[in-house]
Amino acid sequence: MLPRGENVTTSTLPPTELLTDEENVAATYRQVTLFIEEYVERSNANGVVVGMSGGVDSTLAASLAVDALGPDRVFGLLLPCNLTAEAGCHDALTVAEALGIDYREIHLQPLVRCFEDLLVGDEDRDERIRALGNATARLRMTCLYYAANTQSKLVLGTGNRSERLLGYFTKHGDGGCDLLPLANLYKTEVRALARHVGLPCRIVEKPSTAGLWAEQTDEDELGASYDRIDAVLHYVVDRRYRAETVAEELDIPIETVWEIVNGHVETHHKRRHPATPGRERTE
Repeated sequence: MLPRGENVTTSTLPPTELLTDEENVAATYRQVTLFIEEYVERSNANGVVVGMSGGVDSTLAASLAVDALGPDRVFGLLLPCNLTAEAGCHDALTVAEALGIDYREIHLQPLVRCFEDLLVGDEDRDERIRALGNATARLRMTCLYYAANTQSKLVLGTGNRSERLLGYFTKHGDGGCDLLPLANLYKTEVRALARHVGLPCRIVEKPSTAGLWAEQTDEDELGASYDRIDAVLHYVVDRRYRAETVAEELDIPIETVWEIVNGHVETHHKRRHPATPGRERTE
């Protein structure tokens, strides 16, 4: 069960501790780039492979990897699967060229269509779309690991804390990676760090999308803006305030707050290792 804030004695919320001021953002930049450099060196890898969509998360991850490792050790893989994702690929191409990294674009639609022809039956339409979206994310992961294996590199994930706490990722899809430098940063913090490193405003502010089907956006699926999502998760998950208190103090409908909180609780399994029977042994 999610803690309900029994130890919090005041109904007035303190200021958030999201790291968006310049001093904290600069410190975060140093911490994340050092993490990437040290992890790749400890792994004795040649560098990293990054899936690039043209969105703020993947663009920032690629930029930080270049700062940490140099452009010759970062490989970008662009994997659109529909017209919406293709539009984002234009930005990804521009970024890859500006960063000076090698990259390759592979359209996944033929592979997805083949997968659909072989496996899809008479499932409910909404369930079929969701399942195909997850399958597409796993096909992307397979491509990333193929490239990483052939180049003796690691797969650098691009997910952030907002997505992970909500389970807004595909298990063994975009959740599959070797290192996840943005994992501790809420989307709000990701955007602040993106501004700090000088990413174009158009990329920093563009609506986030997984690009798994046409016209899909994160906020439409999640039912709230990232500003609201991050605030709720920060106070309820990180600081253990009650959902009712957060709703009242932030002037957010209680139904929205509970949707966010329940999304976190119900996706707990996605943030855990596979379940095993009996006692766990040290590996």
